[in-house]
Amino acid sequence: MPINITMPALSPTMEEGNLAKWLVKEGDKVKSGDVIAEIETDKATMEVEAVDEGTVAKIVVPAGTDGVKVNALIAVLAADGEDVAAAAKGGNGAAAPAPAAKAEAPAPAAPSAPAAAPAAAPAAAQPAKAEGGARVFSSPLARRLAKDAGIDLSAVAGTGPHGRVVKKDVEAAVSGGAAKSAAAPAAGAAAPAAAPLAKGMSEDAVLKLFEPGSYELVPHDGMRKTIAKRLVESKQTIPHFYVSVDCELDALLALRAQLNAAAPEQGGKPVYKLSVNDMVIKALALALRDVPNANVSWTESNMVKHKHADVGVAVSIPGGLITPIIRQAELKSLSAISNEMKDLGQRAKDRKLKPEEYQGGTTAVSNMGMMGVKNFAAVVNPPHATILAVGAGEERVVVKNKQMVIANVMTVTLSTDHRCVDGALGAELLGAFKRYIENPMGMLV
Repeated sequence: MPINITMPALSPTMEEGNLAKWLVKEGDKVKSGDVIAEIETDKATMEVEAVDEGTVAKIVVPAGTDGVKVNALIAVLAADGEDVAAAAKGGNGAAAPAPAAKAEAPAPAAPSAPAAAPAAAPAAAQPAKAEGGARVFSSPLARRLAKDAGIDLSAVAGTGPHGRVVKKDVEAAVSGGAAKSAAAPAAGAAAPAAAPLAKGMSEDAVLKLFEPGSYELVPHDGMRKTIAKRLVESKQTIPHFYVSVDCELDALLALRAQLNAAAPEQGGKPVYKLSVNDMVIKALALALRDVPNANVSWTESNMVKHKHADVGVAVSIPGGLITPIIRQAELKSLSAISNEMKDLGQRAKDRKLKPEEYQGGTTAVSNMGMMGVKNFAAVVNPPHATILAVGAGEERVVVKNKQMVIANVMTVTLSTDHRCVDGALGAELLGAFKRYIENPMGMLV
């Protein structure tokens, strides 16, 4: 019997991906564990392994195809001893919905994409319920948008994997006038403040402002769309406030030089080379350990209080940025953090990170000091409640014992989610961070 190979879900939130490359061709024999393809998500390129043994009978989705839905048929495998030609035909027959899924993939980039909304409205009469008729499978964002708009999810047809209701289904239902839930009147007062995310000026409105031929259009890739969506959502839902402090770096720079000079060698190279950023990561992790009430995430029902400081570190890559995470950073040595960060940073630039290596975390560091930036404020990335923006270390005149002296000083700004980290708590966290930076020996004990 033919074995269907479908688009895998490489993370809990993945709904589609790009089939970047096939590493096998029709007629090749594969066994369980062989890498057969590379899939691009919005922030990483991941390898797909074969689960079964057999011969590749047909490649349904060619390499380079964008927007392939999760669970869509991408290839057919003939089992051992099975006729390959027959398997290819059988696989096509078993996957009748696949062509529709593939045809649907280019829709986000097509100029006529808004036309999909009217088509979704008639279908909204069909409840997207699980077996038994009680539960509606939907994404968290879809549930929130439906609640804000007063939409009954049972009246929305889901187009996600296995009929799951996703964001675009709710937005189509809103524009199509789907049934309002019983709670809609009570929620009416709050609805305007929590409307679906604003999209800004239309492309036509923007292009009218510029002379034809004076620009070129560069389509958004998946990463840029994801960054835009998350930052807009963050600014619309998180009440930010900011706290800045200056940290003297002389003691830290001296300790860093001593530790690097003492690094043992292996293969003619030191086993570690600490950067200031490595020490910033450790200091923030220890500060969160010391101020546990700031190591939290906000949800509508509960405060999620984390037991460890998982520090994300913003890494600039072509087309955007990604935030790999140092897990349990408060427990790791400076050398371990340094080597792990070098590995994560390189794989981030190669787009080889696994979802669990960049999703989640309890806080983040964004360091633009190496670019000469003195001071800036970063945007909180949910589910984090804080993010630390790090500026350049520079020589400044400071007053000590009523005398003006020169010191290396770095300005840092903590952005916080005011729903769960109040002003005094944010100041306490930043004060703890400053103590570790200015007394760095405390990071070694």
